[in-house]
Amino acid sequence: MIIIKNNDEIALIREAGKRLAFVLYKTAEKVAPGISTWELDKYAEKLITEMGDYPAFLNYKPDGASYAYPASLCVSVNDEVVHGIPKKDKILKVGDIISLDLGLRHKGYFADMAITVPVGGVSAASLKLIKTTEKSLQVGIEAARAGNKIGDIGHAIESFVRPHKYGIVEVLAGHGVGKAIHEDPFIPNFGKAGTGTKLVPGMVIAIEPMLNNGTKHVTLDDDDWTFRTADRKKSAHFEHTILITNGDPEILTRI
Repeated sequence: MIIIKNNDEIALIREAGKRLAFVLYKTAEKVAPGISTWELDKYAEKLITEMGDYPAFLNYKPDGASYAYPASLCVSVNDEVVHGIPKKDKILKVGDIISLDLGLRHKGYFADMAITVPVGGVSAASLKLIKTTEKSLQVGIEAARAGNKIGDIGHAIESFVRPHKYGIVEVLAGHGVGKAIHEDPFIPNFGKAGTGTKLVPGMVIAIEPMLNNGTKHVTLDDDDWTFRTADRKKSAHFEHTILITNGDPEILTRI
């Protein structure tokens, strides 16, 4: 069921988004060769709890999961697409790219956001993958206007990405967000224009393209959480929580 948010709820989600953006960008500043993904996780968790909020992913157990997610931050390195679990012995090195995906609960309301950043100097191919994925998110946001449909978002992203020949992950997608970290509707990063659920003011959704520098296909690791590219080529991921309005969509996950 799609939940339309009222003005009071939107104000709380907007504040959650602002706080989340602050934490995620501060965490991204810590990314450097030699740091562990576990250290990044603990830093993000510390910032969230110091504000009196709660990390939305910590102990989150969606339907079908064999166990709850054991950390606050999803850290996915190189060929890991999403949901990489932080580890003390997973040390970043020059040339890596890392997706930081984080959710936050503020006074009972949720926001969700992800960015991908380079670790030190990276290849031109990696930089292009990151920049194209970030741009594809903006293209999707621009299509998220009242009166359009979910398919218009996916179609816009797919049309932009196709000339770059990246694989668009199809089994993972954006979603509604606000009263829960994951709500209806399911928002693919590909699709047919004019199809799917109609976008109306008051909808809060997370758009999150995941592009692979190769095949669109992914595999799931034995940890039952980490998705990685089937051909083990690199992947990038960006996400914003946005509000559908009577005019331009509003990005809620910004400082």
